[in-house]
Amino acid sequence: MSSYAQKQGVGAFLWDYLTTVDHKKIAHLYFIAGALFFVIGGLEAMMIRIQLMEPNNDFVSAGLFNEIITMHGTTMIFLAATPLLFAFMNAIVPLQIGARDVAYPFINSLGFWLFLFGGIFLNLSWFLGGAPDAGWTSYASLSLESPGHGIDFYTIGLQISGFGTLMSGINFLVTIINMRAPGMTFMRMPLFTWTTFVASTLIVFAFTPLAVGLFLLTFDRLFGANFFDVAGGGNTIIYEHIFWIFGHPEVYILVLPAFGIFSEIFSTFSRKRLFGYSSMVFATVLIGFFGFMVWAHHMFTTGLGPIANAIFAVATMAIAVPTGIKIFNWLFTMWGGSVTFTTPMLYAVAFIPSFVMGGVTGVMQAAAPLDYQLHDSYFIVAHFHYVIVGGVVLALLAGTHFYWPKMFGTMLNEKLGKVSFWLFLIGFHLTFFIQHFLGLMGMPRRVFTFLPNQGWESANLISSIGAFVMAVAVIILVINVIITVVKNEKVGNDPWEDGRTLEWAIASPPPFYNFKQTPLVRGLDPYWIEKMEGKKSLTPAEPLGDIHMPNSSFTPFMIALGLFVAAFGAMYQYDMKTDDVFANPTAIAVFIVGLAITFGSMMFRSTKDDHGYHIHKEDLIDDLDKGGKA
Repeated sequence: MSSYAQKQGVGAFLWDYLTTVDHKKIAHLYFIAGALFFVIGGLEAMMIRIQLMEPNNDFVSAGLFNEIITMHGTTMIFLAATPLLFAFMNAIVPLQIGARDVAYPFINSLGFWLFLFGGIFLNLSWFLGGAPDAGWTSYASLSLESPGHGIDFYTIGLQISGFGTLMSGINFLVTIINMRAPGMTFMRMPLFTWTTFVASTLIVFAFTPLAVGLFLLTFDRLFGANFFDVAGGGNTIIYEHIFWIFGHPEVYILVLPAFGIFSEIFSTFSRKRLFGYSSMVFATVLIGFFGFMVWAHHMFTTGLGPIANAIFAVATMAIAVPTGIKIFNWLFTMWGGSVTFTTPMLYAVAFIPSFVMGGVTGVMQAAAPLDYQLHDSYFIVAHFHYVIVGGVVLALLAGTHFYWPKMFGTMLNEKLGKVSFWLFLIGFHLTFFIQHFLGLMGMPRRVFTFLPNQGWESANLISSIGAFVMAVAVIILVINVIITVVKNEKVGNDPWEDGRTLEWAIASPPPFYNFKQTPLVRGLDPYWIEKMEGKKSLTPAEPLGDIHMPNSSFTPFMIALGLFVAAFGAMYQYDMKTDDVFANPTAIAVFIVGLAITFGSMMFRSTKDDHGYHIHKEDLIDDLDKGGKA
């Protein structure tokens, strides 16, 4: 359809993205929003490291420091890492399974707008009386005592954003189960699709308790419900259980898709099938299963008792086994392969030792007696960042370089990419490796300053310098992106030349209908099979025919906007000075208006007779004659 390739005006371009239900454009939206929140979280991290560069620093106050560390963790986990992974899932998974879109395009769009409006609502707290200040976990014992509306921004914003994430998880589950191309059995699915499948399952079961915990915390704060307030008969430890039943699977919700990205990269740039594919699949499923059995290792110091501590210690050690299987499989994939050290491959190779270091310190903390000593020290900060940065962020940077040509049709500069890689890797280890020793020397986490002559000055200075090196690496990556966008040099369908899976068989970026004919999958790495047989296109599973497509819709944006408006009304109806519920009639009116927008939009969606549209066979033949690919 050549008309879709015509240049649009700015207004038409924006409207296109505001109303799109195309999974590839939604991937672009997730990518841009996630990148912006990543920058915001990075700036907050820089402020933390500037404050801790020297003893008795007064760069920020103690109260502001609490807000910064809370927003840094919350932003990076919920608003940067998760949506950036959703960007790759949206861009790649439907292509990898030979589908024309996700199962529910409308809900896919709604999920994004809920995430975005929830994230915006949370960050508006900076300008509307103060950000949340009880840590990214927002433990009830701290958050119930927090003055102002900062924690309310946290609880309500994350609920709105979490609804979007939950919808996306359900959507990917249904898509992968029901929309695979003929021949694409479960044991022929690429590893990235498998990890998306397991992570989506974890989202469904983990984000539900998070929503419940935030809901109860909201009622405690705004209506005095006393679920967690000990003075009112509540139990604050229950909140910790609810949070970590979400919080530990959340680590695997982030890390498993990262494993999937690295699996694709190792296989592609070793020019080999992934070693031990079946064991990798079972290891992925086992990690997902064990992920729900280890949450209380975050709570060894809360007094659960020796039996509970022992059970969770053993489960924590056991989860290292399937992860170890994956590490050896990646190494054996490279062994004897024709390895090409592109920028994505450099990130992938660096990931192995970096993530293993995070895993080793995790197993150390599985021993409850040692955890008593390390808990709430900088050792925990170092461990967590070796897992998340050494695993997830390296995967996001690798995936950005690897999948950029498929998403946008251009190629990031390899030289700048390698400069960015080396700076980021050096800065990362400089920042966090030394924090292990700070923790062993007794430096607590979450302290806004420290006294001189405790032996912490040099280590903190080195850590802060490393953070600046990482920041320079990210700036170079941004420059790389800008140069690539300005040059706009188009690439072919398989720019790395060694693509093995279905997404590399179609144009870059893909046409809005993905595949003219649903492909027939004849084995693992189906595109590699076709290439080895000398074919230039995929074997079709159906004759060329009309393609049904969904219409764009502005309704998802309006549903999310309504909840965004209602959130302000829900929060401000409570007068914190007088402790009076429903004290603000204006806020109640705003709440009603917001819900009216949401439910009115939902009613409009329910009553509108929208059957989508068809791309006719003749248009596809014309497009094929002009050089399009199947």
